[in-house]
Amino acid sequence: MEDLTVFLRRMPKVELHVHLESTMPGEMLARFASRQGRELPRPAEQLYDCSAEDLSDFLSFLDGICSFVGTPEELTEAAEHAALAAGEENILYSELILNPTHWPQFTAAEIIAAVTAGFDRGRAAGGADCRFTLSLSRTQTGEEALALERTMEMHRTPRLAGLSVDGNEALSGRTGERFRPAFLAAKAAGFGCTVHAGESSGPEGVRDALDLLKADRLDHGVRAAEDPNLVERLARERVPLNICLTSNLTLLYRRPEDHPLRRLLDAGAAVTLNRDDPTFLGGLTLTEELRRAAEFASMTRQELIRCQENAVDAAFCGAETKAALREALTEFQRG
Repeated sequence: MEDLTVFLRRMPKVELHVHLESTMPGEMLARFASRQGRELPRPAEQLYDCSAEDLSDFLSFLDGICSFVGTPEELTEAAEHAALAAGEENILYSELILNPTHWPQFTAAEIIAAVTAGFDRGRAAGGADCRFTLSLSRTQTGEEALALERTMEMHRTPRLAGLSVDGNEALSGRTGERFRPAFLAAKAAGFGCTVHAGESSGPEGVRDALDLLKADRLDHGVRAAEDPNLVERLARERVPLNICLTSNLTLLYRRPEDHPLRRLLDAGAAVTLNRDDPTFLGGLTLTEELRRAAEFASMTRQELIRCQENAVDAAFCGAETKAALREALTEFQRG
């Protein structure tokens, strides 16, 4: 039988949970910093050799590295790099998350234009077909959330796929009611809605995402496993869970045996597999993430393919794009 890693490299892949802020190589940021007369906190090749004690430390570090991107043109370069890097490992389609609060040097309109241009350039040069969601921070107000949603409508592009929310729920508390108007407005405008939940929050965060924010899918969602009734609902309603195993084992589950990936698969949950923050995880590739998941949860090759099919179903793109992705997976299986 073909080696698993070779199989995964060849497999057409779809990724729905990766943060653009965590795809920028140290060498690129060093160049950007030098234009500002600044230096990185560590040599470029060691920039991400750091450990975060918790999610708050990690988010603070993200703010710092994003500050080295000084112009919209540099943000365009970063987006282009992400698309090209994804294409190099046979990721056909990717949706990246971008949180404007990490980029106070730009307006939301500037971010939309710059990232769209970068993804267009990357695609034209043979990279992945990339889209993006703009993400709220849980520290923002409801008024700020509505303002971002209005900006999304005013500056809509084909690559702007939806609205998200992320941040540390353990510190912010429940924010579903606060952001509900913005999410309902985004959904009415035809945007996809995805929510980080069930990571720093327990099952209650997942319920709020579904019931208050009407999320189409969940980023992480793994702590739903703490409530069997909720898992049954997720499986019954086919709510996609964009799970990031390596990330979870770094920041969330100190004991690997506590991670519920296998249990969620066995329960019939619609699981997708993703990298979350690849530069902070040793330059993690999606191929390696899939290999780790396969070994960790004793996944069959058909289950790995099914995760890709789940990702196609969950993607915020049109029927034509989904049909092409499904055909690529079918051809791969025909082999």
